Amino acid sequence: MGQARGHRLVPHTADVRIEAWAPDRAGCLAEAVTAMVESFADLAGARLHAEREFRPPPAADEDLLVAVLDEVIYRMETADELPLVTEVTDDAGGLRVRWGVTATGEVELTGAVPKAVSLHELRFGGDDAGWSGAVTLDV
Repeated sequence: MGQARGHRLVPHTADVRIEAWAPDRAGCLAEAVTAMVESFADLAGARLHAEREFRPPPAADEDLLVAVLDEVIYRMETADELPLVTEVTDDAGGLRVRWGVTATGEVELTGAVPKAVSLHELRFGGDDAGWSGAVTLDV
């Protein structure tokens, strides 16, 4: 996928499949969050309301991807928040995810809202070309 960062939706029957890529793991995780949110919400015009932080427990890379995306779904369902900006960093204590969030009421829902992250055909890893991942979202 090269060294650029990015994400896209991939046609998939009944569910939503996203792909993300970046030069490093942290950037790829951030792109995956953006791809997931953009799969069902139009963020244009949404205002930043607060900053949130999430530190997933240490885990295998694929499990970290699932944990971060599951946390977005959980916060949307319990706190009515969606990330507008995602920053992921690796530090001595593990992975740190920071979100600039908006209220879900401020965005237009344009697609099916994910209910869970599927483990089927989950892929997330890195090599000399950078990091990439693909995940299916149950809607």
